[in-house]
Amino acid sequence: MGDFTIRLSSKLVNRLAEDSEKLKKKTKKTKANTSRQNQVALDDSKTLKGKPPSFLPVTTTAQSAELNAIQSAVQQSEKVLEKLNKQEQNMLQEVTERAKSLHEREFKFPYQKKPLPCLAEKDACEACYKEFVKDPLKCLRLLTSYADCSRQARQQVSSAN
Repeated sequence: MGDFTIRLSSKLVNRLAEDSEKLKKKTKKTKANTSRQNQVALDDSKTLKGKPPSFLPVTTTAQSAELNAIQSAVQQSEKVLEKLNKQEQNMLQEVTERAKSLHEREFKFPYQKKPLPCLAEKDACEACYKEFVKDPLKCLRLLTSYADCSRQARQQVSSAN
């Protein structure tokens, strides 16, 4: 057999209780009682048309156990959802911090103890080429001094390693 639910309005319950009390007091004519019950049914149908009545659900023990199980499952899933949201926030913060760290390391030049070698010779060479665009052979002396300087710097680096 399947479970079922019976819903009764509070007004109907009150009227039925009043009617049962009146039936105990008055045991005169059954026709009068029958007409009174019909009147109660008519009154109830009139109240149902205007607005929805408040119903009182009547549940069985099996239904209440099932309802408790569902409520427990909902509470557990809400706790799991809370934990997942916290983990997501923590992971997002960690990823953001790591991204910042990587970005700082990637785009920062390492600290240089020594200035770049031959920087003055390079600048002099570039300035000469800009000045003598049509006659670059006039910069040959500066170019050879830049080449000599860079050769010496490479030798120093290779002998240090």
